[in-house]
Amino acid sequence: MNLIKQIENDIKNNTYSPVYLFMGEEEYYIDYLTKLIINNSLQDHEKDFNLNILYGKDTLISDIISISKQYPVMSERKLVIVKEAQDLSKKDTEGNSLDDLINYVNNPLTSTILVLNFKHKSLDKRKAIYKAILKNGLIFESKRLYENQAQDWILSYLKSFGFNIDKKSSFLITELLGTEINKIVNELDKLIVLKGKNKTITQDDIEKYIGISKEFNVFELRKAIGERDLFKCMKIIDYFSKNPKSNPLVVVISLVFDFFIKLFIYHSLSDKSDRSIASALKVNPYFVKDYSLAARNYSMKSISSKISILREFDLKSKGLGANNISNSDILKELIFKLLH
Repeated sequence: MNLIKQIENDIKNNTYSPVYLFMGEEEYYIDYLTKLIINNSLQDHEKDFNLNILYGKDTLISDIISISKQYPVMSERKLVIVKEAQDLSKKDTEGNSLDDLINYVNNPLTSTILVLNFKHKSLDKRKAIYKAILKNGLIFESKRLYENQAQDWILSYLKSFGFNIDKKSSFLITELLGTEINKIVNELDKLIVLKGKNKTITQDDIEKYIGISKEFNVFELRKAIGERDLFKCMKIIDYFSKNPKSNPLVVVISLVFDFFIKLFIYHSLSDKSDRSIASALKVNPYFVKDYSLAARNYSMKSISSKISILREFDLKSKGLGANNISNSDILKELIFKLLH
């Protein structure tokens, strides 16, 4: 994240690299940094003649080079954005690939800013084009958040707008939305607008505005499974059956599967300090106690059998071997087998 701050400060000081490569699995920062450059490098009246947005799958390497070598029109600089640049790694109709940009990258036009968006993957760091950009431009790799990083990210994002949220509420968000930042930001922005002057976000707000129940969610279901609390599990399943769109069966089973995988890892640890467990399981230390309790209720041997059961029910949730059985009944049967 220090590199993001550096790029932000450079842009604030009107300092730009001739070539940027924004790459990685997490789209959010790739889009964020690209928009930041678009919004600050050119005045609105300069964009008509000096902003070119290209798409890798529809663009020739020779076109990128040709456009990048053009001088700006009545402006200090020209901006060339190549979205979906990962498609440039394949040869275009002229037989050129991303490597054919090397000559330009080694001798770029100083009045041009070339931005390459390489999404869902990273450019091979052994490639000559990567080394050329690293030497003559700037590379930022946007990595996916781990589960144990997501809560702190949410806290930091909300803090930047003057809002705060407790750890359990932030965990509730990531449990149902995952760690994809774009999804998280969409919901957080909604909360920020709807909360207005009240700067504290609670579990009630999450239930009201995002639609995630603070009592009946996958996080509470996993906790109830860990406690072997059949009554609580059935109450949650009943809620799920009445709100199927908010609790898709495939997602629920996937998250319960993840819970048992983490329990398996827990049992394999020699160092069972909270810090070691949180690091190994990639969870917030606040929730280590839930795994410690569950580990007392499920031996490593029993966890192996539970994982096999979950694999079987994952197939059922996708329609294999479960004809004419409701999702609610599938989940009830799964919970019964996990708890017995």
